[in-house]
Amino acid sequence: MKRGINSNKRAILVVSFGTSYAKTRKLTIGATEKRFEEEFPDYDIIRAFTSQTIINILKKRDNIEVFNVKEALEYLKNHGYSEVIIQPLHIINGIEYEELVSEAMNYVKFFDKFKIGRPLLTSTEDYKETVNALAKQFTNLKENEAVVFMGHGTCHHSNAAYAAMEYVFNDLGYKNVFVGTVEGYPEIEQVMNRLKENNIEKVTLMPFMLVAGEHALNDMAGEESDSWKTILEKAGYDVDVYLHGLGENRGIQNIYIRHAYEAKTIVE
Repeated sequence: MKRGINSNKRAILVVSFGTSYAKTRKLTIGATEKRFEEEFPDYDIIRAFTSQTIINILKKRDNIEVFNVKEALEYLKNHGYSEVIIQPLHIINGIEYEELVSEAMNYVKFFDKFKIGRPLLTSTEDYKETVNALAKQFTNLKENEAVVFMGHGTCHHSNAAYAAMEYVFNDLGYKNVFVGTVEGYPEIEQVMNRLKENNIEKVTLMPFMLVAGEHALNDMAGEESDSWKTILEKAGYDVDVYLHGLGENRGIQNIYIRHAYEAKTIVE
């Protein structure tokens, strides 16, 4: 017996942390959702954020309503969807992804087909595709030039993905590309050690985050004394900033789409 009310109703639930910055939200999350609409024309594309704080800000400040994950799953259940694919736009398989899976487990019995895709950096293939996608954002670097990506970072063991990302850049021939984090390891101090070791004089800062939001605008590119831009400039580096989130990159979007196709069935 079918559990879904209408076997023709299918949805892809696109889940991200979210952002309160309208411009980058449109260019990253919105653009990625549009790609899903184009790739999966027979599915309804539903948005959910994992940050309740951002959801509350958007509701109070802009009168914009966004589901959290539980609300989105309740909506899909109550509106008779038979097939649901959850595709996170998270970067790593960290705490937020684990919480997403845990929440989804509560809804297995309500859908005939219920699958979940993986975050951006899951397989070795993902890392290599990510390098190839991001390498298009910068031209051939001179020996004294480097690109420094700022990731978020986490206390979760998945934080190792950032160091692995730098290793893959290096392995694929991009020797002067370094990856640091705001709230994990390596931090800006370790990145600066690498810059010194490689005799770098000019640095281009890029966010290694889905959106170019609070961290990119302030922690990376801000004028405050503790921003990466300021720290690097005080150390004598010539610094440029690239304020575009990963979600703007079509190659990154392609990885998320592939992960939706490869989504695995959620089992209780």
